[in-house]
Amino acid sequence: MSNGASSIATRASSALRRPHNWVQLAKFCTVGAAGYAVNLLVYTTLVHAGMHFNLAAACSFLVAVTNNYTWNRLWTFRGQRGHVGYQGLRFFVVSLLALAANELLLTALVAGGAGKVVGQALAIVLVTPINFVGNKLWSFRRR
Repeated sequence: MSNGASSIATRASSALRRPHNWVQLAKFCTVGAAGYAVNLLVYTTLVHAGMHFNLAAACSFLVAVTNNYTWNRLWTFRGQRGHVGYQGLRFFVVSLLALAANELLLTALVAGGAGKVVGQALAIVLVTPINFVGNKLWSFRRR
């Protein structure tokens, strides 16, 4: 293993032994579950109203990301608060990357025969790790 890979493995191993990280992950998942419900509710409403599923996914994303940023800032990463605009911009960038991954997965799932709502439900779950790692290590990192 190279020095860089060894260093990453050592840091990851150390992080996994800290109970605080597991509590933070549980909080992130709780906020995410609320955001998941918000996202699916808005998405389903818009799709049933006749909006194209990809546009509905983008709209429901904006509503859910606003909810998630607020709760993650106030609760999950409370001790890691920085400037609201700076963290908000980083959170939004991470969320845009997750949205891009979500849209790709959603399109593939729908094209593969999954229903639009089932496809969105699966896509959200599959991109959750991108969100957590990006937000923990970049948006809300300790300075």
